[in-house]
Amino acid sequence: MRCSASAGPRPLHVLVMLLAGCVPVTDAMQRTLHIGPHAFQVEVADTPHQRAHGLMGRPDLAADGGMLFVFEYPGRHCFWMRDTPLPLSIAFIDATGRIAGLADMLPRSETRHCPGVDIRYALEVRQGEFQRRGITLHAQVDGLPK
Repeated sequence: MRCSASAGPRPLHVLVMLLAGCVPVTDAMQRTLHIGPHAFQVEVADTPHQRAHGLMGRPDLAADGGMLFVFEYPGRHCFWMRDTPLPLSIAFIDATGRIAGLADMLPRSETRHCPGVDIRYALEVRQGEFQRRGITLHAQVDGLPK
């Protein structure tokens, strides 16, 4: 079952979703990340459920929006785009907060995108936002949760 409340859930809507065993996607914690002079307002996916759901089913994403995936331990965490209608760019971020890899991902694709090194975080944004802003490998990401 896919659960989503992207339009801002009403209290009854949230209650129905909780009784159905769903957690509204909008309940994710919000955080501001900085990469150089650029700021991104991101949702934090730090539970297995939130990470598995990611941005699936989202029809749009703000230019300064995104989703930050937080893993308990560094590893070679891979991503795919099944059921995600948006083209996205992903930054693989190591435990020190440095971008260790970048990739563009096609909508609704099962192609796996894996980092070349162990990462602790991944940041998904609208496709092309890193390139448009001049964000490259080894850039420092500030504001990451510990």
